[in-house]
Amino acid sequence: MNLAKMIGDQIRHFRNLRGLTQEQLAEALESHGTYIGRLERGEQNVQLATLEKIAEALHISVFAFFNHDQFEHLKNQEWIWRSVLLLQEQQEVDQQRAYRVLKEMFTR
Repeated sequence: MNLAKMIGDQIRHFRNLRGLTQEQLAEALESHGTYIGRLERGEQNVQLATLEKIAEALHISVFAFFNHDQFEHLKNQEWIWRSVLLLQEQQEVDQQRAYRVLKEMFTR
C-alpha cells in the first residue's frame, strides 16, 4: 500500500469516528468534498500544511495519521483504555447501548 493511500485510509477512519461527512470536513478546511474523497482514496498527495489542518479539524495529532496502531496512544490514558477494554468484553448490543448513553451524556 502506498503512503498516500495509507494516510487517506487514516483520514477516512478518523473522519468517520467524528461522525463527519466528507463535505463537513472539507467545509472546515474551506475546501470541497471531492478533494477529501480523492485524499481518502489515495488519488492525491496531501501537503503537510493541509494534513495539519485536517488533524486540527478532527481534533487529533497529525502523528495519528502515521501510526499503524491508532489505539496505542489510548493505552497512556488509563480511564479511556479501561473503558475500551470493558466495552470489548461486552456483546455488541450492549456496546451500542453504552455508546448511545455516552453520546447523549456528552453531546451538547
